[in-house]
Amino acid sequence: MESIAIALCLLPAAFCGLSEGLATYKAVDAVARQPEASGKITSMLMMGLALTEASSIYGFVIALIMLFR
Repeated sequence: MESIAIALCLLPAAFCGLSEGLATYKAVDAVARQPEASGKITSMLMMGLALTEASSIYGFVIALIMLFR
C-alpha cells in the first residue's frame, strides 16, 4: 500500500515534463506569431515553468519522506 502512495506522489514529477514541453511549444509558437511580444511571453513562460517545477518538487519530496520514514 505504501508503494502505491509513493507512486501517486510521483505523478506530478512524471507529468511535469509533458506539461513543460507543451508550454514551451506554445510559447515558441506565440513568439513566432508575434515577435514584438517575446519579452512578455518569455516572462510568463518562466513564471509558469517555475510553478510547474514547484509542484513536481513537492511531490518528489513527499515521496522521499514517505519512502525513508
